[in-house]
Amino acid sequence: MIGNLGDLEIFARIVTAGSLSAAGREMGLSPPVVSKRVQRLEERLGARLFQRTTRKVALTEAGQGFYERVVTILASIEEAESQLARKSTEARGLLRVSAPTSFGRLHIAPHLLPLMEANRDLTIDLELSDSFVDIVGEGFDVAVRIADLDDSSLVARRLAPVHRVLCATPEYLARAGEPKQISELSAHILLATHGQDPWKLEGPEGPVTLRVHSQLRTNSNEVVREAVLASVGIALRSTWDVGPELRSGALKVVLPRWRASHRVGLFAVYPSRRFLPQKVRVFIDHLAALYGQGHGGVPPWDEGLSRLFEPEPQG
Repeated sequence: MIGNLGDLEIFARIVTAGSLSAAGREMGLSPPVVSKRVQRLEERLGARLFQRTTRKVALTEAGQGFYERVVTILASIEEAESQLARKSTEARGLLRVSAPTSFGRLHIAPHLLPLMEANRDLTIDLELSDSFVDIVGEGFDVAVRIADLDDSSLVARRLAPVHRVLCATPEYLARAGEPKQISELSAHILLATHGQDPWKLEGPEGPVTLRVHSQLRTNSNEVVREAVLASVGIALRSTWDVGPELRSGALKVVLPRWRASHRVGLFAVYPSRRFLPQKVRVFIDHLAALYGQGHGGVPPWDEGLSRLFEPEPQG
């Protein structure tokens, strides 16, 4: 029996804060007190939870497994308290969210006000990054991801399809010529971030993996977006990112029968928990309603774009 719930809270706070001293500052405890509580917990468990250095701590293998269970316990307690306080219909507390940089800026941040007004006791910590974060290890409650999550060990709720198409400006195509076959792409300037190379495409000839060799190398999706709009080359972009430009004609779909894998979608992912905290449930439901509000369940960013695409390849 663990006995002291406060020790579990301190342990979880150390993981999210990254060090004993940072956790102590957040909880109003001195570093010696935090260290003593961790030592007491480790002695009770008979296992070492952290590898300590002078600047930070890292979970041991035993500590990682224990942390995953602790966050479940703490989330269940929070949920029970919320119900007892008769606030089960409202979200409260700190909600830590991770999301891709461009998507978060365009499609999450502008739509948070209704959620915040309906849940006055909810604080949202929205962290935008194009890195694939460890939501358990870094203490996030939920992450919005654009990925193929068939093999994910996390709980994932699909929020919307993601359509990614090859595109370029009419000016670039007039200057460099418009490719008619997938093999002709090798003669063009292709724009991609480090993490997007290679391109995995599906089309009439089946799946194709295409290596991207470009004069421009970047880790920023927004740099790629600006470069394709500046007529630098051809890019593989999501309709949620360049939908307005496709509708206006500022960008043109290249090789419309080819696109990125249809298995990639927009997901909300969170650790497997018996009791999902109300703050997580409310946030995910808000996004699901937001992205499904178009006609026939089509995400808002895809409305009016069906004319640009050939039917998805079968198989």
